[in-house]
Amino acid sequence: MTTTLNIADALRERAREAPSRTALVLPDGHTLSYAELDRAVDGLAAGLAAIGIGPGVRTVLMVRPGEALFTLMFALLRARAVPVLVDPGIDRRALRQCLAEARPQAFIGVPLAHAARVLLGWGRDSVRTLVTVGPRWFWRGHTLAQVRALGRESSRDAVVGARSCRGFAGDEGDGELAAILYTSGSTGVPKGVEYTHANFLAQVDLIRAAFAIAPGEIDLPTFPPFALFDPGLGMTSVIPDMDPTRPAQADPCKLIAAIDTHACSTMFGSPALLDTLARHAEATGTRLRSLRRVISAGAPVRPDIVERAYRMLPDDATIWTPYGATECLPVAVIEGREILAVGRPGTDSGRGICVGRPLAANTVRVIAIDDGPIPRWSDALLLPQGEVGEITVAGPTVTRAYFGRAVATELAKIAEPLPGGGERLVHRMGDLGWLDPEGRLWFAGRKSHRVRTGNGTMFTEMIEGLFNTHPAVRRSALVGLGAGAVQEPVLCVELVRGDWGTVQVELATLAARHEQTRGIERFLRQRSFPVDIRHNAKIGREALARTVADLVRRAPDAGKLRSEA
Repeated sequence: MTTTLNIADALRERAREAPSRTALVLPDGHTLSYAELDRAVDGLAAGLAAIGIGPGVRTVLMVRPGEALFTLMFALLRARAVPVLVDPGIDRRALRQCLAEARPQAFIGVPLAHAARVLLGWGRDSVRTLVTVGPRWFWRGHTLAQVRALGRESSRDAVVGARSCRGFAGDEGDGELAAILYTSGSTGVPKGVEYTHANFLAQVDLIRAAFAIAPGEIDLPTFPPFALFDPGLGMTSVIPDMDPTRPAQADPCKLIAAIDTHACSTMFGSPALLDTLARHAEATGTRLRSLRRVISAGAPVRPDIVERAYRMLPDDATIWTPYGATECLPVAVIEGREILAVGRPGTDSGRGICVGRPLAANTVRVIAIDDGPIPRWSDALLLPQGEVGEITVAGPTVTRAYFGRAVATELAKIAEPLPGGGERLVHRMGDLGWLDPEGRLWFAGRKSHRVRTGNGTMFTEMIEGLFNTHPAVRRSALVGLGAGAVQEPVLCVELVRGDWGTVQVELATLAARHEQTRGIERFLRQRSFPVDIRHNAKIGREALARTVADLVRRAPDAGKLRSEA
C-alpha cells in the first residue's frame, strides 16, 4: 500500500538534500537555511504537541508573513493538527461565521488578532488553547517563545506522526484532513475548503511540472499562501516588505530592491500588483534582469498589463497565468505570449477570456448550466464543443468538501463512477466557459453573475470584452438589475479619460453593433469598482449590483440616454 506523506515531509527531504541552501529570506535580511528551518519546525511541532495541539486539532492561524508563519504552518502540519486559514480583511460578520462553522479548538495569532477574538467572540464556544505570537495582553495561554522552549525540552519522538501520515487505502486523493483554507468570499461568505495532505502534495507536483521549476531557484512570493509551496519545490522564499492584504498598494521600489538584491528568478503576484510594478518600471526605465518567470493569479491578467510587464523583463522571460480556485488549483495555464496572440483578439471579439490548456493530470469538461445539485455524473450532462456551460474538473487536486457546509458541498461536487470500480469526485467550478477546437479553455464569467434577460443570457466576461476595447474605458462590469429569470442588463464603466456623455453615446452605439449586447440600454459610470480583498483584482459584482439597484431606485432613468441623444 502506498503511503500518503505529510507535506511537511517535503521540507524534511529538502533539508536532507541541500541542508545549507537558503530556505527563507526575511525583509530585515535574516535568513534560515533548509536545515535550520526544518529544525525550527521540528522543535515547534513538539512544543505544540506538548500543549495539546496535535492530530486533528483545528487551529486558527492569524500571523503576519514571516518566519513565524512559515514555521507555525509547517509545525502544525508536521504535528498533524489542522490549520484554519481565513483572510483577515474580510467582513467581521463573515469572519465570525467562518470561525463559528470551523469550531476551532486552538487559536494562534498576533496580539491584535487575539484582541479581536476576545472583543468579537471568535471561537468563544470552542477554543481551548491559545498561543500568542508576541506579548500577551489580557488573556491566558502561551506565547510562541514558551511553546518553542517546551519543544526544546521535549524529545523528537514527542511529535505524533512527525515523519509521515499514515497510509490510506483507495484513491490517492483520500486521506486525513490536513487544513481548512477559506475561499476569498468574492461571491458570498467564504467557504472552508477541506484539504488533505494528498491535495497539497499533488499541487506541488503540478506547479513544478507546469512552470518547470527547479530546486535552488529564488522566489519572491507576494501572496503568502503560495510561499508555503516553496519548501516543497526546493526554492528560496524572499518575503517582501508589503501588506499582503493590499497587493495593489505594494511599494514597487521595495519589490524591485528585493528582486535585485537576491537575484530572484520567479515572482508570484496578483494582476493588480503586477500592474503597479510594471507601470513603475515603465516610468523609470527599470529592467528586472534576474526574473525569468512571473506567475500571476487571482484573476485574468489584462493584455495591456502583460505587454507592459514584458518590457521590464529579459527577452526570454515568461509570464504565466494559472486558472483554478481554492477548491482545485491549478486547472489550466496560459503563457503571456498566447494571451497576446490568441487571448486578446478573442476577448475583444466577445469570446471571453482564454485561460489556456488544462494540465495533463486534470479532466476538464463543460456541462449544461444548472443551479441545483447534481449527485451523479452522466455523460448526458456534457455540452458540445464551443457551447458555454459550467466548467468541471476531475484530478488530483480536487478537494472533497466544504467544512461544515453540507449544502454547498452538494452543489459543488459530483460523484463519477470509474470503469474499473470505485468513483472519483468532479468539482463544479461555478465558472462558465467553453472549449475551443484546439483544446483551450475560455472563461465566460461566474455562473452566479450571468444576467438572464427576456432575450437570452448574457455572460459577463464575453460582454465586457467588447466594451473594454473602447480607448476611454479602463474596465467595465455587467450586472443584472432585478431578480429572477428576467433582469435588466446594466453596464458599469471605469474611465481612463474622456467626457462621460460622449463615451456613453459611443458605448450605446457599440452595443447596437453586436447581437449579444443589443439589450443593454443603461450605462453607469463608476469611479472605482469594489474588488476582492485577497488579490485586489476580482470585481465585487454583488456589491456593485446593490449599488446600482440603490441608484436606480432613487433615479429610475439613471444611466439611460435621453431620447434626443
